[in-house]
Amino acid sequence: MSNHQINPNKWIDLYSDYLFNYTISRVSDREMAQDLVQDTFLAALKSMKNFKGEASERTWLISILKRKVIDHYRKINSKKGKAEIRITYNDDSESEGDWLEERVADPFDKTAEDTMENEELGEAIFNCLAKLPEKQADVFRMKTIEGLETEVICNELNITASNLWVIIHRARHAMADCLKENWF
Repeated sequence: MSNHQINPNKWIDLYSDYLFNYTISRVSDREMAQDLVQDTFLAALKSMKNFKGEASERTWLISILKRKVIDHYRKINSKKGKAEIRITYNDDSESEGDWLEERVADPFDKTAEDTMENEELGEAIFNCLAKLPEKQADVFRMKTIEGLETEVICNELNITASNLWVIIHRARHAMADCLKENWF
């Protein structure tokens, strides 16, 4: 049995900043991040009866938020939405976005061409990853590919959170440059 309890009266005080920071790093749009966090709290309230206490309250909320972020990208990457989206990645942009995730085809709408493109992209990513310094490659792999939490990565690699974000920023830029040269 688990000791994890749920207390929605404390969610905003305890988790809103963490959930917002998690979201803004994935959607790079303050309003959208706020909306997704709000949607997460509403969904959690609606599904409180499903909380089994097997995970902490924060972990449970993050899992809901992850689905909200995925749904957000599915929505904007739908066939209808693709005509409206203009995504550019260049060195002048402060906002990196989830450039890797946006280049991968929707798994629910795959064609043979999408499958081949994803295989080629995967190969290009791993070739570029091999060119990064070891620590950058480790951080990139753990954060972007494996989706590990910042705290887990920091503990594993014995680095601070701010150091992690500097490393991931440099790794993403290096990966973007490498992919531009070798894949696009």
